[in-house]
Amino acid sequence: MSSQAACWLAPRYGASRRRSRRPAAPPRVVALAETARTAADAAAALNCPLGAIVKSLVFVVGGQSVMALVAGDRRCDSGNLPELTGLDGKVSRADADAVRGATGYTIGGVPPLAHPSPLPTIIDTSLGRFASIYAAAGHPHCVFGTTLEELERLSGRAVNHEVGEDM
Repeated sequence: MSSQAACWLAPRYGASRRRSRRPAAPPRVVALAETARTAADAAAALNCPLGAIVKSLVFVVGGQSVMALVAGDRRCDSGNLPELTGLDGKVSRADADAVRGATGYTIGGVPPLAHPSPLPTIIDTSLGRFASIYAAAGHPHCVFGTTLEELERLSGRAVNHEVGEDM
């Protein structure tokens, strides 16, 4: 990839930042030669532990899209999403069309922020095991490095130990 601009869609980040009053500078993007479409792909490309990869998972709770940001070596305990988000209804995994509609991105490159509209989001506290974590940056070959604390601050979302569980 020749340009980070293809990875991080800066106008989307700017609009998201204005809504949430977050710092103006977008996170530093890393363009990878290999795909980061899955957590395992990203960990291999970055030569880092699988758990240091942030999986941006979209679910539907009672008709409302929600996001769970879960460590790469864990899975989302989707049964807890209604209580954690304050929503009622059946929980299902969002299909590709629903993911793109809710986030503006395709599966394999969904970042944890910079969506067209804010999504109820819960962050897995186990990401704090790592000094640096990596999340998708809008393209299957792009990630950005951050910390759990910075991700919480940038997204304005809650960290919770009940969203993730061991695989």
